[in-house]
Amino acid sequence: MIDVHFVPTPNGHKVSMALEEMGLEHRLIRYDMLKGDHLTPAFRRINPNARLPAIVDHAPSDGGDPFPVFESGAILVYLAEKSGKLMPVAPRRRSLAMQWLMWQMAGLGPMHGQAHHFIRYAPDGNPYAVERYTNEARRLLAVLNRRLRDAEYLAEEYSIADISAWPWVRAARVIGFEIAEFSHIKRWFDAISIRPAVVAGTSVANPALLSSLRVPLTEEQWSNLFGQNMLASAESEED
Repeated sequence: MIDVHFVPTPNGHKVSMALEEMGLEHRLIRYDMLKGDHLTPAFRRINPNARLPAIVDHAPSDGGDPFPVFESGAILVYLAEKSGKLMPVAPRRRSLAMQWLMWQMAGLGPMHGQAHHFIRYAPDGNPYAVERYTNEARRLLAVLNRRLRDAEYLAEEYSIADISAWPWVRAARVIGFEIAEFSHIKRWFDAISIRPAVVAGTSVANPALLSSLRVPLTEEQWSNLFGQNMLASAESEED
C-alpha cells in the first residue's frame, strides 16, 4: 500500500495518474492547504519541504521500513522503478523521458506556477510580473508544441514525462491559454485525456474556489499558502 498525501493540483494529479496507470495499490490522504494541514510537524517528517504531494510506500522494494518520497518528479521516477512501467527501457528513450521530466520540473511547472500566482492570487498592481511569467508560460508551451510536432509522445512512447506535463497543460486554460492554439499539444492532450487511468487519476477536483480566475483568500488562508504561517512552519524547531 502506498499512502499519497494529496491535494488535487497539477503536481498531485501527476502522482494519482501514475499510480492508476501502474496499477499500484494506494490510498489518497486529502489535505486542506487553506487550513494549513501541510504545515504540521507530522507532515514535515514525511516531507521536510512541507509541500504536496508526498508518498509513503509501506511495502518498499528492499523490504525495509515504510519509505517516504517527496517532490513529484522524484515520486514518478520512484514509482516507475518500483512498477517497471512508464519508463522506457531503450537507453535513448529513457534519457529522453528523464530530459523532458527535468524540463517539466525545472521549467513548465515552476513558470506556469508563477503565472498562476501573479494572475490569480497576487494583489493587483504587478504588471511586470504578470507579463514576465505569462510570456514564459507561452514560450514553454511553444517548446512543448514543437517537440510534439516531431514525436507522438515526449520520449517517443507514453511515459512519466507525459504524465508530468499533462496536468500543467490542462491547468493552463485557467490562466487564459487555449490548448487549441497549439495543434500538436492538442493532439497529444486529447489522446491522454481519454486514457481510463487518467480519467480515474484526475477524478478528485479542486473546490470551485480554487478553480476560479481570481481566488479570494482570507488573511489566514493567504498566510497558510504564501505568508507568515508558511514561513513560521519552515523555521520551527518543533519535530
